[in-house]
Amino acid sequence: MEDLVPLGSRYYWFYLSLLILARAADFFSTWIATPNLALEGNPIAKKLGWRGGVILNLTLCVTFAAWPLCAITIATTSVLVAARNFQSAWLMRTLGEEGYRDWYVQRLQQTSLPLYLFCLLGQTLLTAGVGGVLMYFCNGSLISFAIGLGIVAYALAVTIYTLLSVWRIRRATV
Repeated sequence: MEDLVPLGSRYYWFYLSLLILARAADFFSTWIATPNLALEGNPIAKKLGWRGGVILNLTLCVTFAAWPLCAITIATTSVLVAARNFQSAWLMRTLGEEGYRDWYVQRLQQTSLPLYLFCLLGQTLLTAGVGGVLMYFCNGSLISFAIGLGIVAYALAVTIYTLLSVWRIRRATV
């Protein structure tokens, strides 16, 4: 699973294309949801902005395309993040970035924090469980293992960035 593919080979171009398409889906869904990045959960992406994000992601795609395990894992995580973005993008666009943030903060303030955290962890642990089972039963298949790892990475990213967001909201309202 640690094998690299030669730069410029047919497999390298395949993995590069896969990564670019997956990262583009994440970028596009983020742009649909939050064109000004006001709702971006990743502080690094928010700080880099669109231009810096494109440069960094192209660099990462060119680099990781040589490593199939990483390429498939990143692509899986990216398309799951894009799907999650599209799930609420219509509401974010309808309410506007600031309006959505205000609405979300109000809902969060009206909810018991333990209930919110229980639901978040329920969602992410169940998702990670699917990825973990896929990894466990991959029978040495690089693709199955990498997809499972991508699902686990997605669940971890949702947990981390959501907790970071909740922490920032609660800190600002105290």
